[in-house]
Formats: sequence, C-alpha cells, structure tokens
Amino acid sequence: MQSTSRHHLVPREEGGRYGPTVDLCQPCHSSVHRFLSNRELARLYPTVEALRAAEGLQTYLNWIRKQRVERITSRRGRR
Repeated sequence: MQSTSRHHLVPREEGGRYGPTVDLCQPCHSSVHRFLSNRELARLYPTVEALRAAEGLQTYLNWIRKQRVERITSRRGRR
C-alpha cells in the first residue's frame, strides 16, 4: 500500500502553517516540491484544482496516471 503525507496547500514557510492540507502519495508529494517552489505553490497553486492544473506538473501527472499504483516508489530517503 502506498503511504501518504500531508501537503500544506500554502507551504508553512509562506504562511500556511495552519492552512488547509491534503494527503498526497509520497511520490506525488515529492514531485510537487521538486517541480514547484514554495513561493509558486503559495501564490499560484493554493488549491487542489490549481495544483492539478499547474503547467510544471503536467508531464509528471500524465506519466503517473499510466502507472500501476503498487509499482510507484518514492526516492525519498534513498540517498
């Protein structure tokens, strides 16, 4: 089963400490932060709908939709 992590829609560093959060699978959460800066997340993508439409994530989202969930792994912690 894929683990999830809590994503602050407005990053804590940008004033979203007590704001809304969503659970994302760890590979998706890592990718959001790999492709988008905290400033971009706060200013341009403060909702799930806006995040799904983020131009910088489209290639990743198109790829991830075609994958089998049980085969997706996270690179987090593998350094």
